Amino acid sequence: MTDFEIAVVGLGAMGSATLYQLAKRGIRVVGIDRFDPPHANGSSHGDTRITRRAVGEGDAYAPFVIKSHDIWRELEADTGEQLLTECGTLIMASADQPNSHHGKPDFLGKSIRCAEKHGIDHEVLSVNAIRARFPHYRQLRPDDIGYFEPGGGYVFPERCIAAQLRRAEELGAQLMRNTPVESIENHARSAQINTASGPVSVEQVVVAAGAWTAPLLGPPFDQLLTVNRQVLHWFELDEPERIPENCPVAIWMHGPSNTDYFYSFPPRPGENSMKVATEQYRVSTTADDVDRQVTAKESSAMFDDHVKNRIAGVSPRVSKAVACVYTVTPDLGFILDRHPANDRLFVISACSGHGFKHSAGIGDAIADVISREASGIELAPFGLMRFA
Repeated sequence: MTDFEIAVVGLGAMGSATLYQLAKRGIRVVGIDRFDPPHANGSSHGDTRITRRAVGEGDAYAPFVIKSHDIWRELEADTGEQLLTECGTLIMASADQPNSHHGKPDFLGKSIRCAEKHGIDHEVLSVNAIRARFPHYRQLRPDDIGYFEPGGGYVFPERCIAAQLRRAEELGAQLMRNTPVESIENHARSAQINTASGPVSVEQVVVAAGAWTAPLLGPPFDQLLTVNRQVLHWFELDEPERIPENCPVAIWMHGPSNTDYFYSFPPRPGENSMKVATEQYRVSTTADDVDRQVTAKESSAMFDDHVKNRIAGVSPRVSKAVACVYTVTPDLGFILDRHPANDRLFVISACSGHGFKHSAGIGDAIADVISREASGIELAPFGLMRFA
């Protein structure tokens, strides 16, 4: 007999969602995390995360985020927590010049085509329409257009993780917090998870360990996964009245490369600040060595390079700044697949900075696969064979 049918290693965005869905199916499941989730040591913190149903990274992602919205509304009803705010998502880029986001060219055009394919409510806005509706955006180019999705917005990552872990426990799951996993052994009829608190015997393991995945699993993940430090900034508002009440989440590609862009969130009530960030993929780090401190120079560069003269009413004064990590693959896509050398082990990894919006739906799909139920979402595009 094993201690549990399934163990989920790592209880951030993906792990907490998978644990919850397995517990809903009545499976004997344990969740293990080296910290006490939700925490600020990985990729699933920072108060808010963008959500949008039309996914410019590729059509294959859209079913996950569509399902996620349904699950978050279900969790809101079960827990009384507000998890999803549909304030709208606005993506802006040139209609005539190249634009790229998360390594995908023509990101704006692909978002529009994804919305059309999946019947997602949206508008395509001219530059004049953007200026009229959202006048706080400045320095728009004459050929800029916008993709506006009224059902987009943001989720609260820490709340989502806490709600899913709470419901999982209520449904019978066990949690092992502050318990680092040292190794996973494959035995004839079980897998053994060696933890700092002792071994745990299970039939199957789901590894959703984020930036700790490659050190834990070794090949081929140590060759496929890179960890990049990212920084989030909250800039104080000088003129909050300049920000309209219907301000959406924004993704603004103001140049041709992956770094010529930023994203922003509407000010939350009582905070008098706007969260703004961009991404970098040039400098790599590790989960244990990442610099968690954000310097004033980094915030100043963020403001000068991206925010200054582009968003009215925002000052260069920083109310808060935090660092997180992205774990990325060579194509910046997800890995949702069984370990090539261990069929008892399923890996959810490399969510590459755009994973949280999909996480609840991914947890549902992986729970189907693990429990031998038929999943309604195609997982082949996220398999390891594409890197062979």
